[in-house]
Amino acid sequence: MKNIVILISGGGSNMAAIVRTAERQNWAKRLNTRVSAVISNKADAEGLGLAKQHGIATAVIDHKAFASEPHPREAFGAALMTEIDHHQPHLVVLAGFMRILTPGFVAHYEGRLINIHPSLLPAFTGLNTHARAIEAGCKFAGATVHRVTAELDHGEILAQAVVPVLPDDTADTLAARVLTQEHLMYPKAVEELLAK
Repeated sequence: MKNIVILISGGGSNMAAIVRTAERQNWAKRLNTRVSAVISNKADAEGLGLAKQHGIATAVIDHKAFASEPHPREAFGAALMTEIDHHQPHLVVLAGFMRILTPGFVAHYEGRLINIHPSLLPAFTGLNTHARAIEAGCKFAGATVHRVTAELDHGEILAQAVVPVLPDDTADTLAARVLTQEHLMYPKAVEELLAK
């Protein structure tokens, strides 16, 4: 069985899209795949409840618990790796996981770690992508599924979805339109990787 571990920090809408697609399209039988765990760095992440409703194991590794460590990011990453590895992942999927991962963490999951970013990479890496796209006068925006590398938002592009930027768009309205495409694109990209 190919195990997927999904990392979230909040509502987990992309995680939910993947879980529902896996159930609807019977990935367990068709692809010998299951979402085996959902892990968050925040105990109050709403997505944890949804994962539990679907019978998926959940865990919380709070990054703040490592603040007093000499190297907090590395200590958090090590604890997170231990929890992820417990589930023997074929694929580790970042779905709104709002922590920058260490090079050691990324190297540990090389070729198995993917992310979705709310812009048409390589444009607008980092945060506030929708506001930045509007400010730049972009006619189109979108989202990108990519492999994670040590350089933030620079890995191999696996899939992209494009939406128009409308004249009256705000960052919130554009974000909502992009998110609907993310929910379609991310499960499909995950499925394509699993089918290889």
